[in-house]
Amino acid sequence: MPRRKEQFITGDIYHIVMRALDDNLIFKNTNDYFRGIFSIYEFNNSKPVTIFIRRRDRKVEKKREKLSDFGSPTILDERDKFVEVLAFCFMPNHIHLLVKQIKDGGVSKFMQKVGIGLSKYFNKKYQRKGHVFQDAFKSVSVENDNQLMTVFNYIHVNPLSLYEPGWKEKGISDIDKSIEFLENYKWSSYQDYIGKKNFSSVTERNFLFESMSEAGGCRDAIKNWLEYKNNIAQNRGLFLEE
Repeated sequence: MPRRKEQFITGDIYHIVMRALDDNLIFKNTNDYFRGIFSIYEFNNSKPVTIFIRRRDRKVEKKREKLSDFGSPTILDERDKFVEVLAFCFMPNHIHLLVKQIKDGGVSKFMQKVGIGLSKYFNKKYQRKGHVFQDAFKSVSVENDNQLMTVFNYIHVNPLSLYEPGWKEKGISDIDKSIEFLENYKWSSYQDYIGKKNFSSVTERNFLFESMSEAGGCRDAIKNWLEYKNNIAQNRGLFLEE
């Protein structure tokens, strides 16, 4: 990845989007998604990481501790982390991350390791060459609590476009079914925020829980945001019909 002009500030929060080159499909099957999520956990580490060794070690840990995800409070986390991952969502051709930089240069180093690591994986697996991701990831600094909640909602609602394409323009046919879809979408941090243990060791959730009263608050935030966006879309449609 080329050198970036912006300076990421330690202690600040950023919404990051990492998109495939030419919007090509990145994640083609379940194993690809698992590898991507495993990567944002393992590459969040200033120490050298060899993924196949870490995967082997994690399998041993899971058998010994009967774990359901990548880690457990009973196992010492020896990573020297670049960032705190607050939220994430993996889509077929792009990745959303909400991160807080906790080490100088952390965002850039973290994204570089993730980008290089995943590119090597996909090129080897699918016998291809060249870039997998666009040269530069997009980033937006989160400046206040309102923006933080907007980004949290936006990231976790992103998969709805797979279930109901064009919902932002046309509106949602069934809010309850849309929420059910989001709560069962495995490749984001939303399940962990609503109390369904999924990839719980990947994210640091206490920071956002303080604003949302844990699981119930997260559900309310998503539902209220969907209803708000749906009203906008439906009112726009009525306006165009007049």
